[in-house]
Amino acid sequence: MDAPLIALVAGEASGDILGAGLIEALRARYPDARFFGVGGERMIAAGFETLFPMEKLSVMGITEVLSHLPELFRLRRQLVDALLEKRPAVVITIDSPDFTLGVAKRAHAAGLRTVHYVSPSVWAWRQGRVKGIRRDVDLMLTLFPFEALFYEEHGVPVAFVGHPLADMIDLDVDTAAARDELSLAGDGQWLAVLPGSRGGEGSQLMPPFLDAMVRLHRDNPALRFVIPAANPARREQIELALGAAPALPVTVVDGHSRTVMAAADVVLMASGTATLEGLLLKKPMVVGYRVGAVTYAIVSRLVKSEFVALPNLLCRKAMVPELIQDQLSGEAAAREVNRWLHEPRRVAALREDFTRVHEALRGGASVKAAAAVAGLLEGQR
Repeated sequence: MDAPLIALVAGEASGDILGAGLIEALRARYPDARFFGVGGERMIAAGFETLFPMEKLSVMGITEVLSHLPELFRLRRQLVDALLEKRPAVVITIDSPDFTLGVAKRAHAAGLRTVHYVSPSVWAWRQGRVKGIRRDVDLMLTLFPFEALFYEEHGVPVAFVGHPLADMIDLDVDTAAARDELSLAGDGQWLAVLPGSRGGEGSQLMPPFLDAMVRLHRDNPALRFVIPAANPARREQIELALGAAPALPVTVVDGHSRTVMAAADVVLMASGTATLEGLLLKKPMVVGYRVGAVTYAIVSRLVKSEFVALPNLLCRKAMVPELIQDQLSGEAAAREVNRWLHEPRRVAALREDFTRVHEALRGGASVKAAAAVAGLLEGQR
């Protein structure tokens, strides 16, 4: 197979990172391969042709998605039509399962081979989805070992590849260098605050996070705060919220969320992929999340997992506090951050556990994922 045409579909920033790494690893195997579908800036930089901007697929929550459904359906039809016209050697859907698995279903039904990269949380909620995955997906690529075990038990072809972030991030983190890079003061304590990359997350999380910052500043006058803004819209949203507390010693940084976390002593953050980065950086954290009341009422009845935050799922124990929905308040978040700031033995124990997880997830995830895809393409699976 000299020059395969390979389709990839990513729906958000974390999928763009994975897609770019996979494109580079596949091109090492197939130098003349062509890649198209839906992706972001990193995938485009890797030589990918996107049919429309990936940001059009980034919608948060159930009720929030409803207003965007006509546009999402139109985009999916446009994408599927392109797949059926071009007939790629394989269609690789990446994360964003509510959108991408629908694409995989239609592609597979039309006789195209399908791979899904990043397991949806079927082990945690809506386990019945595994039946559709078994029908529509020729190969599942999982980031974590416990996910692969679940699919093996349910008869789905699967390969555990590890997480590319575990390869990108060094086992030892240089906090001083991160502070120098961001021009932050090297002494004293810093709290990184990450309210999420989506507008809906920011509107839900900035108020309690800001309340926590005010309380923490009162308790720890020397503590300083740094917030990464994922994009100009998020920066505007963050600065508008900070206007209610002008006395806080806050630095807002454009992007560089990983460096911001590396520079911090503790991280207060939204639940999501960034919590894995926090784990790999060995940072004590407090994880908060809140969605619309209707969304939460539906989801909470379907969840079967004891934990929400990836660090707790990977360690199989409550390593970091989870403040979800009504549990999330400024008072609760400040209390948990203060514990991390003043309990060094607890921080040391967390770093040991996080290092063990980091070591288990390392090992060339993008290369392993490309090898598994190649095996499918060349009939080895």
